[in-house]
Formats: sequence, structure tokens, C-alpha cells
Amino acid sequence: MAQEKTRGAEKRERILQSAIKVFARKGFYNTRVSEIARTAGVADGTIYLYFKNKDDILISIFTDRIGTLNDELERQLATLQGASEKVQRIVSIQLGLLRGHKDLAEVITINLRQSNRFLKQYAAPGFNRYLDIIGKVIQEGQESGDFRPDVSPRAAACALFGALDGLTLTWVLGSSDSDRLSRAGQQVAKIFIEGLRIGAASETPS
Repeated sequence: MAQEKTRGAEKRERILQSAIKVFARKGFYNTRVSEIARTAGVADGTIYLYFKNKDDILISIFTDRIGTLNDELERQLATLQGASEKVQRIVSIQLGLLRGHKDLAEVITINLRQSNRFLKQYAAPGFNRYLDIIGKVIQEGQESGDFRPDVSPRAAACALFGALDGLTLTWVLGSSDSDRLSRAGQQVAKIFIEGLRIGAASETPS
């Protein structure tokens, strides 16, 4: 029974990996389930043992990967002290998971937006958990006196996600240099942290 479950999990992951490749190459709308099956080396009907339809495959890519991201964020952030260091690590982890997987980055930043079902479910538990993790870090910085208190932790979390999403999209559409993505991420982290520090609030123009 355990071996059967393992084989099933491996086959499901192979289908998802194949879908990532095909979606990145052809786009979501132009991809047929039969092409994913062929790339995965399985029969067309096998796909439907694991997924309801093409949308379900696409959403599963997101939910599985954001689950991995959330687990890794919580694991590593628990070992760090200081909100600024944690923000830097969040940026490093998120972009690091995509650096060597440009096809996955393209699917997440471009193809997901082509699914109406995904757009309607964008506030899914996995994404909310991701925002909660970042928001908690912002709140910790506010409570320690490092970050300004006049910023909503949730709004700050959304802003950081938007910045990293934009960086990834620019990288996918342009340069293939993964180091460039990391350098840009470091700049975003710096801008974000400095903007949240006590004393960073802009004065009202006279």
C-alpha cells in the first residue's frame, strides 16, 4: 500500500513537471491535456486520475509550490532574530526557489493569470498563509521598535509580494541571468527594509 501511494505521488509529480514544461513552451490556452500526458509518458486517461482538468493542473502547480515555499519560510525564519534579517531571507528564499526553474517562474507569473478559476481563487489558503507569514515578520519589527508602526502589516506583505512578482516577471520576459534576479532581489529587500524603518515616514510638504 505504501509503495503504491509512493508511485502515485511520483506519477502525479511527473505530470506536474511535464505540465510546467508544456505550459511554459506553449502557454496555458494553447496546451492540450494530451500533450502533457505525452510529455509525462502516461496515457491521456491517467491525467484524470489525478486532476479534474487543465485548470486543476495549473492550480495544483501553484498550491504545491506555494506550500513548499511556506514550509521553507517558516522553517528558516524560526532560526533568525530580527525583522530586517527575516525580510532579507524571505526575498532570498522566494527568488532562490525560482532561479533555477525558469519554466516554473514563467508558469507562475504568466500562465496563472490566464486561468479564470485561479484568479477567482487567488485568496486561497496557501496564498493567505504566505501573506500571514510576511505580515507576522512586519508586525514583529513594529513591536521591537525597528519598523514604523503606521504601516499595515498586511499591506506591507502584499507590497513585498507584488515587488517580487514583478521582478520575477521581468526576469522571465528578459534576461536569463539568474544572478541578475538575485541582485535585483537584494535591492528590493534594501528598499523595503529602509522604507519600514523608524524615521522613514516622509514629512508633509510645506
